[in-house]
Amino acid sequence: MKNLFPEINTNSRFFLLAGPCVIEHEELLMTTAESIKKTCAALRIPFVFKSSYRKANRTRLDSFTGIGDEKALKLLAKVKANFDVPVVTDIHLPEEAEMAAEYVDILQIPAFLCRQTDILVAAAKTGKYVNVKKGQFLSPESMKFAVDKISQSGNSNIMLTERGTTFGYQDLVVDYRGIPAMKKFGVPVVMDCTHSLQQPNQSSGVTGGNPELIDTMAMAALATGADGLFIETHPEPAKALSDGANMLQLNLLPDLLNKAIRVYDAVKGF
Repeated sequence: MKNLFPEINTNSRFFLLAGPCVIEHEELLMTTAESIKKTCAALRIPFVFKSSYRKANRTRLDSFTGIGDEKALKLLAKVKANFDVPVVTDIHLPEEAEMAAEYVDILQIPAFLCRQTDILVAAAKTGKYVNVKKGQFLSPESMKFAVDKISQSGNSNIMLTERGTTFGYQDLVVDYRGIPAMKKFGVPVVMDCTHSLQQPNQSSGVTGGNPELIDTMAMAALATGADGLFIETHPEPAKALSDGANMLQLNLLPDLLNKAIRVYDAVKGF
């Protein structure tokens, strides 16, 4: 992470990828980014702003998907410029890699696409960091092959993200043994503290969640060696246009991060 976070050598703490699930409008992005940046600066936590310019994996046809690719990507670039933070967003097809890479620092590969060779190679060839989310259907050890596809395509800027494993039809579980298992590949490992709490496949067609356990996910991840946390957050999750059921309310983030620092420092012996 040295290129993105030059201060990480002296800071020594975990980094944070955070922001609203999807870009809804400019005010949401700017308000959220400003708040998280202020919190992370005070706590000396390296921060990457996250928001999806488009949501391709939706249960229902009438679900919100975005405000338009170009408009949304330009807003991400504005966040990057205004707050001097790296930004990350998802891509869904190989041809989106080059387009998104013009605006962001990290290309994120959704969990359902983590085995798709074409999208991994296309992301790798941009030279950007590539954050691959572990498929809900894969073992941590299987993510070695995603790492290999990217590195063998000439890109060593790789991160892996744990986001839970399918348990039955409507739940996910996190096996924290996966964090040290994936760290063996020599890349940073991130814990997705919000998507891991999803309750998919609800009869309403709207994914449920357990946001009251977000801090539990974060603390357990840091205790087991995670390098970073991924937390989707929104000022008013109940009004969010995507994944409101498992996002953290924005004003709760400072307390969570303060607690996370204490856990991390205890584990590291600081």
